[in-house]
Amino acid sequence: MRYIRYAVLGTLGLLLISVCVANRSIVSLKLLPDAVAEFVGINPSISLPLFVVVLGGLGAGLAVGFIWEWLREHKHRRAASTQTREVKKLAREVKKLKQQKHEGKDEVLALLEEAS
Repeated sequence: MRYIRYAVLGTLGLLLISVCVANRSIVSLKLLPDAVAEFVGINPSISLPLFVVVLGGLGAGLAVGFIWEWLREHKHRRAASTQTREVKKLAREVKKLKQQKHEGKDEVLALLEEAS
């Protein structure tokens, strides 16, 4: 199974490298459309290779998706931690009640009864 994962990752790496080599031409990215830039009086732009723009867009999309999903699942994580705390509390209470039940009894009998 590990070799299949390495093969898939290697193939993906080769694919990304071929995309990067094929798209090395320089493109100009502008922050604002020309009409808005003239109105504001600034025209920020940057020149980058096309593969940087494409891979940067993919990376930004993945980051936004991960953050969005993490925020969306917050209520589920909170409920799970609340249930975990309650289970631990109840387990401590059961242990305490078993100890109270076995007070004054023979220790061997108490261990046997506790095991069953």
